[in-house]
Amino acid sequence: MPGRTDGLITLGAADALWVDLTVGSAVPTASGAFTCSPARAWVGYVLLGGHAVATVRASGGQWSVPEAEVRRAASELNAVGMDRRDLVRVGPFRGAPRQECDEETPLRWRRRITGELQEPGCPERAARRETGRPYHLAGIDWRQVLVERTRDRTQRTWWLPRAVVRLLDTAEHAEAQWLQAARARQAGAAAAEPPSPRQSRDADGRQTKNPEDLTPSLRPYNEELKGRLYSVLSRKPGTSRKVAEWACAVCRTAPAAVLDHCHEHGYVRAPVCQSCNTQERPDHLYSNDIRVASHYTRLFHTDTDGWLRHWHRCPGCRARTTLPLPHLAAWTAHIACRSLRPTHRAPRGRKPCGVLRVSWTGSQNAPRSCLLTVAVDCCPSGEHRVLAQVPYREAAERFRVWLAETAPAVAAAAGPDRLDDLPAQFRPVIADTDGEGLALF
Repeated sequence: MPGRTDGLITLGAADALWVDLTVGSAVPTASGAFTCSPARAWVGYVLLGGHAVATVRASGGQWSVPEAEVRRAASELNAVGMDRRDLVRVGPFRGAPRQECDEETPLRWRRRITGELQEPGCPERAARRETGRPYHLAGIDWRQVLVERTRDRTQRTWWLPRAVVRLLDTAEHAEAQWLQAARARQAGAAAAEPPSPRQSRDADGRQTKNPEDLTPSLRPYNEELKGRLYSVLSRKPGTSRKVAEWACAVCRTAPAAVLDHCHEHGYVRAPVCQSCNTQERPDHLYSNDIRVASHYTRLFHTDTDGWLRHWHRCPGCRARTTLPLPHLAAWTAHIACRSLRPTHRAPRGRKPCGVLRVSWTGSQNAPRSCLLTVAVDCCPSGEHRVLAQVPYREAAERFRVWLAETAPAVAAAAGPDRLDDLPAQFRPVIADTDGEGLALF
């Protein structure tokens, strides 16, 4: 192909090859993956999907990339499936400080998207979009799949498909691994240590990492943080660096980024990636109101056993054989009240009507007064149609029965007699005032 020498191709040829190879991909790609911002070939790598592709300066000072690496990254991207309805919120988030990202900083794709969309249009940006090379992240044209939602005609939120979020998280982690290796090489050169046999040098003598070494080495999570309190671990220095060394405890493929923890009992569940963390997080409309979105199908149907095991990593939830209140409310609406939801005719059978929503009054700490209300918004038979009102205790009992039928192994490991893993001093809770079940609440 034009621009090819000894397995290396120029950046312009790599741009064309990337677009040609990914033309049928479910994830849209950009035409300027190697030459358009924020790609930075002169720092020794370019992010492409979930990979950091090495760049070298060939004879004549021209930057090039290995053709085989471009083809491998394209092949892996083509294998990624994307559901445009399975969305993850990527910003803006209240209280998060706005931070600028220029071409000299690492990917930090969430900040880049937020900064790009919050900044008013300017002639330079308009001209850049008219060049035919859309602004991209890791070779992905995120603008084609970005979804903007407006609530109350004032607040805007931005969403991306979960598959794109996972790819960008993986790219961010691959870049962090690259930079860490680069710092290690610089420290080794300063100490006059002999170079590793798996390292090579380009035409100018600059050390570059072998592309085969770019795959992040992640260790599986083996309950090392079992029974630990999030409030304690989050204050320890170096916790975030340690978390990044684990693979996500849920999907087991992406690098972990955060410590998922139970907000009711305060215990750490496990390190998870950003995508799984947002999938597990209830879709709150208000502090006591949840929209039961399509991702609950995965939580309570396709991947039920894995998610139930993950939630019951919290000793408090496991001992009480329940879920945190927002999750229990979503389960009640999605599973226990499924038969009550109205349907309407559709081209292929009948379709559930409206948007399912569940709200609650009171707290799980006072279950006698806690009431869950399941409703359907935008239903032709009436807005905010109430389907059922379920007391907290009834919802919890229904969940216990369903758990025993759906995931018997998880149910067998739960219950008030399974207190061997509870710390000696656990978080204080509010006692139930009606005199029943004081040991559980």
